[in-house]
Amino acid sequence: MNIQEIIAKKRDKNKLSKEEIEYFVQNYTNENIADYQAAALVMAIYINGMDEEETTNLTLAMAHSGDILDLSELGTVVDKHSTGGIGDKITLILAPIISSFDIPVAKMSGKGLGYTGGTIDKLESIPNYKTNLTIEEFIQKVKQNGIAVISQTLKLAPADKKLYALRDVISATESIPLISSSIMSKKIAAGASKIVLDVTCGIGAFMKNLKDAEKLAKMMKKIGELAHKETICIITNMEEPLGKTVGNSLEVIESVEFLKGNMEQDVKEVILELGSYMLKLAGKGENIKQNKQKILNNIENGKAFEKFKVWIESQNGDISFLEDYKKLKKAKYIVPVLAQNNGYVTSLNAQKVGEISRNLGAGRIKKEDIILPEVGVVLEKKVGYAVQKGEILAYIHANNEELANSQAKELQKVYEIQNNKPEPKKNVLKVI
Repeated sequence: MNIQEIIAKKRDKNKLSKEEIEYFVQNYTNENIADYQAAALVMAIYINGMDEEETTNLTLAMAHSGDILDLSELGTVVDKHSTGGIGDKITLILAPIISSFDIPVAKMSGKGLGYTGGTIDKLESIPNYKTNLTIEEFIQKVKQNGIAVISQTLKLAPADKKLYALRDVISATESIPLISSSIMSKKIAAGASKIVLDVTCGIGAFMKNLKDAEKLAKMMKKIGELAHKETICIITNMEEPLGKTVGNSLEVIESVEFLKGNMEQDVKEVILELGSYMLKLAGKGENIKQNKQKILNNIENGKAFEKFKVWIESQNGDISFLEDYKKLKKAKYIVPVLAQNNGYVTSLNAQKVGEISRNLGAGRIKKEDIILPEVGVVLEKKVGYAVQKGEILAYIHANNEELANSQAKELQKVYEIQNNKPEPKKNVLKVI
């Protein structure tokens, strides 16, 4: 067996065997296969595709290219993963809610790159919060408190890391088999027994339309089943940012407010949908409608927020900052963005808002870029809102006055205001 034969086989639209896929993944991870050879095979996969069996074998080979986390001693662990979006603070809110039902939450999250924010960056905006724990410490905290969220400290799916970088530089990112195997290899390696996937769809997501989002969701669900991981995919709307904040400490504040009962409608719908299916997978209730009410009850009675505080404090985070936001570091300049005419907000391009937030310092262009926790965007008006000329649409939070003013002008251009009120959007598009 050699890489030239494998490349030729996929080039000619033939199916790769489990052994051929494992040979490629193992030898590319160990640097016995050159980047140019891997690039040729990846491009052949991109052009000619893979069937379900091939994609599952690629996923499992990548998952087993590094460490596999064993969480079996914790019982049934239901993990949630999002394919990425703007203003996505779902993990911050959902993790303590799920834990408040005595379901263990043992989650590894990543940092953001580009215009999408990372959960770890948001958590690190809480003073002293410790994201780097040993696996022993991680599991012990879940046993003690029912919850822990850390950065990826293990060598999880190293093959995926290499292939992801390669796909990016050869313009082979938008491939259902390659995307689904990338996501699912990390989920399998992270040790959860059941998985709920938030597949975002729209201008601010990787999948721009519902048809492609459905294809991706169905493939990931199939991989989950073949890997003996019960998987549910929920397709959610990412045409505009989720919630009203985009930026790290700003999103922490919105998350705390949500757990205190002050909920933005779009965030509420997504949280209730994802959360109710997580409760179902964990054996806490078959009826989705009733599960949604249970979640609202645990917010109303304070259990979810108490669990949030226990979680943050157990990882050294200073919870006094969560109880008094004034203590959090503020951006030096807060600049309002004003409406230029009367009408209704008809569009608010999520990707462009994310890029503005990144330009302010809330995201990274390169991995080594330093995040500014306090900067970002607060949206006062979203799609469907009526506005008057001169009314405040949003605020820019920045540490540089010139940058603040320039990005305020950019955000003003992103807002589309028309005379006719748009149709109400659906925040949850489909459950698969």
